[in-house]
Amino acid sequence: MTSKPVSLKVLAAHLGLTVGTVSRALNNYADISPVTRERVKRAADELGYRANQNARRLSIGNPETVGYLMPRFGNSIAQPFSAQLLQGLGEALSRRSWDLLVVQSDSSKDELAHIERMVRSGRVGGLVISRPAKNDARIRLLQELKCPFVVHGRTASCADYAWYDVDGEDAFVTAVNHLIELGHSRIAFVGAPLQHQFAQDRLNGYTRALEENGLTADPELIQIAEFSDDGGEIATNMLLELSNPPTAVVCLSDTMALGALAAIRAHGLQPGVDVSVIGYDGLKFGVHSNPPLTTMAQPQAHAGRRLGDMLLSIIDGDEPSQHQELRRAHLVRRKTDGPLHLTTAQTNVSNREETT
Repeated sequence: MTSKPVSLKVLAAHLGLTVGTVSRALNNYADISPVTRERVKRAADELGYRANQNARRLSIGNPETVGYLMPRFGNSIAQPFSAQLLQGLGEALSRRSWDLLVVQSDSSKDELAHIERMVRSGRVGGLVISRPAKNDARIRLLQELKCPFVVHGRTASCADYAWYDVDGEDAFVTAVNHLIELGHSRIAFVGAPLQHQFAQDRLNGYTRALEENGLTADPELIQIAEFSDDGGEIATNMLLELSNPPTAVVCLSDTMALGALAAIRAHGLQPGVDVSVIGYDGLKFGVHSNPPLTTMAQPQAHAGRRLGDMLLSIIDGDEPSQHQELRRAHLVRRKTDGPLHLTTAQTNVSNREETT
């Protein structure tokens, strides 16, 4: 049988102190001596006292809740991307006994309305947003509302707010350089709409790496598609139907790369042998793809923890611009990258090019 929870009044009577003194001791008020605070906390542990969090939050005027705005993409994208991020964010908040509120909207307009409603109602003490646009209205709104926030990613101009990001441009330079070292020169890019800064950064890395290796970016090898596995499959199908198809593909995300693998198999080709593929994100499902996906990995759970820690520091009074962190992705080789292996069709194209 579960025992009845010990109330604050019972704890105070046990200690021979007023309810107000016990409450202030438990909340670390400076006007309560360290000796009394320690005595109260020891007795609370011994008696099994647990604070009424809602009452506590009302008393200190702080909701102790952080909101996370789920990215507005198809479920196949949002779920694997956000699950690992939310794990780390939840870990950071739980260390301070804060709660996490997850919100998703169907449109930009709804998202802005959600933000304003949450902030003005006092339901959240701060917000985390992901995948910002180059010029993101959510950031401007949060600044106007003077609500603490941190961004997972960056906009085109990012000097005056807190953010945590992984260098997407550097990651795609690394991926393309790796494929060139394997002998590939006809390398395609499968990306997403460029209104998002991260999509532009990854395309910039792709073109930069080609130029630095003396290669020219061929427009027909750059496919901008819907940001989903279906988008990756459709884009790769179009690439493979070119008269001179690519021998390697770099994809904006692991989910788009799954679609690329499906398209390659549907053409009777073997990923990693006939056509190399490199994804981006390092999501766990890539280990179980067919074949296991080579990727540029970024630590999502770590990102969540850092975002949580940064936001709590800002809520505590830190200047947002003091919290800006850029990390690097790293290449995780599995089975979808390999040395150049020309198919019969590609060999015929190469022979025609050599004779003209």
